[in-house]
Amino acid sequence: MIIKSTGALYTVRMEDGKSLICRIRGNLRLKGFEATNPLTVGDQVEIEWDQAHEVGHITELYPRKNYIIRKSVKLSKQVQIIAANIDRAWVVATPVLPKTSLGFIDRFLATAEAHSIPAGIIWNKADIYDQDVWDFVNELAELYSEIGYKVLAVSALSGIGKAELEAELSGKVNLFSGHSGVGKSSLINSLIPGSVLKTSKLSSQHLKGTHTTTFAEMHALPQGGYIIDTPGIREFGTIEFDKYEVSHFFPEIFNYGKGCKFNNCLHTNEKECAVKPAVEAGQIALSRYESYLSILNNQDIFR
Repeated sequence: MIIKSTGALYTVRMEDGKSLICRIRGNLRLKGFEATNPLTVGDQVEIEWDQAHEVGHITELYPRKNYIIRKSVKLSKQVQIIAANIDRAWVVATPVLPKTSLGFIDRFLATAEAHSIPAGIIWNKADIYDQDVWDFVNELAELYSEIGYKVLAVSALSGIGKAELEAELSGKVNLFSGHSGVGKSSLINSLIPGSVLKTSKLSSQHLKGTHTTTFAEMHALPQGGYIIDTPGIREFGTIEFDKYEVSHFFPEIFNYGKGCKFNNCLHTNEKECAVKPAVEAGQIALSRYESYLSILNNQDIFR
């Protein structure tokens, strides 16, 4: 299993627990869809060991249970595979210092839905919330919980919510993703004794984080299971969904959409749409509907 990816080199954990440094055999790059990285953390592979050069060559990629991807930042027509064979994808967010946009959260959740990966939200830095921030977090927790997502509020520093989070992570392959500065590395350090992932302070000018994780890496949890840590990303660009399928990745919009007169209703200007009245009545959150529209219209607009 690939447990670390740095671009050209991969760390592979063998069945006996040993870790080997490996490269991709050239012809393997030609397989699969067009992506900036043909292999990723979580992939199950076969290797051949080159004793003379003390390096392994990855010769085969086994079928993936699932994977999660986003648009490549540098190459707009390509995608980046973030991780594979995931049991749950968590977006680590903060309501302040820095504030995670709801658009970012919704795009992450929609992408997880598109690849049939259970997802959840971890609100970090709970030790610095005042009452107004707690009210905001609790309101969002109620919103997303009703849709079906697990929502936790935790603190890497004080231990708030740590026991519940550990129970949720136990025995699973968990993906952590989020903006730079939300405290992913600090959170992992608190969950895995002896872990010394690099952390940094926020930029005082923009109150945003700097990138401390520069590559994807899998970490074993003491209670069983894994966390896949990923580089902090500024925005989450979705792949180009079929416009008639975007609503499928917003569970509450999909459910109300069953009442629309037309099967191909996009929930924008169509007559006898069941979604728009639900938004107006507050049965579907306006923020979620706006996120749906931004993906539908391929607009990189984040609140």
